[in-house]
Amino acid sequence: MSQPPVNPKNNPGIDLFLFTIPQSFMVQVGSASLIMLLLAEKATVATLEAIGQSSEEIFRGTRLPMLDFPDIEKSNRS
Repeated sequence: MSQPPVNPKNNPGIDLFLFTIPQSFMVQVGSASLIMLLLAEKATVATLEAIGQSSEEIFRGTRLPMLDFPDIEKSNRS
């Protein structure tokens, strides 16, 4: 007996030569990768903000030492 032809509506997915990848598997992989991408984006934004805030602290004047500059007017008079 010959087998009836496979109807694509009964077997949704990508048909490769040796096997078929079901659409539900592709949706699961796609949604998992998007969720991981969103989590990585949030972590990257938080890290870049922390780096930016710490770099601002380097250039803040309150943490720099007070330098004792000579008075130019007094040195010119002597």
